[in-house]
Amino acid sequence: MQGKRLYRSRSDRMIAGVAGGLAAVFNIDPLFVRLGFLALGFINGVGIVLYLIMWLLVPNEGSVAVEARDQVRESVGEMQEAAESLVQRVRNMFNS
Repeated sequence: MQGKRLYRSRSDRMIAGVAGGLAAVFNIDPLFVRLGFLALGFINGVGIVLYLIMWLLVPNEGSVAVEARDQVRESVGEMQEAAESLVQRVRNMFNS
């Protein structure tokens, strides 16, 4: 039996698709993975750190980046876009 390759899900994502990708590999509901990250987040922030590391190192589903360095660059760009979007939403919230 050949195992599934771990990718960050594009279709089942709330933040970066890490939980959706893990759920697909283990054939479980993504909600359980998300709850696991949340529970680990309350243990000295381990879940948050683990999620961020996986966001950096696990390639996006359908990614064309072949080398690890290119995958990390792609992930960093995605993180930057997410951070900028969050900052813009917070600014809009306070300007309203």
